[in-house]
Amino acid sequence: MYVIAGLGNPGAKYENTRHNIGFMAVDAIAAKNHISVQEKKHKALLGKGMLGSEKVLLVKPQTFMNLSGESIREIIDYYKIEEKTELIVISDDISLAPGALRIRKKGSAGGHNGLKNIILHLGHDEFQRIRLGVGEKPAGYDLADYVLGHFNEDDRALIAKSVEQAAQAAEVMITEGADKAMNLFNKKGTGTQS
Repeated sequence: MYVIAGLGNPGAKYENTRHNIGFMAVDAIAAKNHISVQEKKHKALLGKGMLGSEKVLLVKPQTFMNLSGESIREIIDYYKIEEKTELIVISDDISLAPGALRIRKKGSAGGHNGLKNIILHLGHDEFQRIRLGVGEKPAGYDLADYVLGHFNEDDRALIAKSVEQAAQAAEVMITEGADKAMNLFNKKGTGTQS
């Protein structure tokens, strides 16, 4: 079984904010595959279903972003998941332009507190992830205020497209492997900011 965990913050206050793009991607996967993500267990909202011929568990941790690892660790232990090959984490990334998407098989947290906490609880950084661009914070902005802010009008269409691409990418990662997904979705020059 695969676990696809989208990172975000619980509560209506945080819906559709930059930091919650992971939740948005899980919702897109759920809608596309007719999976209900309503079960409350392991400090998360869970939904079981199928992607292609593979069993999946969709996860939206409810611990708040900075403690995402608590929920992920519980789920991995309970379901006996091989985190290096069967865990996919979807998160926001301020170093990528809105609409850009990057798939990685491992890597540092890159300053992302949710990923940092998952790495802390797993004891390593060797898990697959899909990073969705939300754009760099403007000069003078507080980072927390920026990532907890809502997308502007110009970015909404780009974000909707990248969320759909993340849903497709997760399915390819599960059915055909991360390398295939990286070849298809990690296109050069798709809005990466330096």
